[in-house]
Amino acid sequence: MSQEPTTLTHWLLEWRNGNQDAAKELFTAAYSELRRLAAWHLQRERPGHTLQPTALVNELYLKLFAGEPVNWQNRAHFFALAAQQLRRLLIDYARGRLAEKREGGYVRLSLTEANGLASPLEEDLIALDQALCRLEELDPRSARVIEMRFFGGLTEKESAEVLGISVATLKRDWEFARAWLVRQLTKK
Repeated sequence: MSQEPTTLTHWLLEWRNGNQDAAKELFTAAYSELRRLAAWHLQRERPGHTLQPTALVNELYLKLFAGEPVNWQNRAHFFALAAQQLRRLLIDYARGRLAEKREGGYVRLSLTEANGLASPLEEDLIALDQALCRLEELDPRSARVIEMRFFGGLTEKESAEVLGISVATLKRDWEFARAWLVRQLTKK
């Protein structure tokens, strides 16, 4: 994360303590990092994806700031929650796209774009979400580690801090969760 931690933490605490202007300052301070995360996730989506990073960050803003202030602990906690919301937004978008296809909507692809696509990326993202939900039932902490590291882009140290565990424990959870997810996603 490139933003200086004290700035974000300051605005998080201000907003939590009732300063309504702090939400705007917080979003401004976190915007470039949130947009970078959104762009990174969208880069892995199908070619011609209609959702843009700015639109995804705007949706994320509504999810994070529309309600009452959250009891933020720190910057890492903020990005962990942002990771959860980002995952939900991408899954909702993918489900909507699949629903459109089932209802007769078509997506136009060139032969170059269609060549080699084994399965639609929306279906892959939904399969990942379903596997993460199963992992959450088995080992909630490992599922959170994947969510924070993969969807939120948090470092090992930041993720461990949010979860209240050591970095060594986080690494073990990460390795377990990755291996478990690979087995789940490659089952036929």
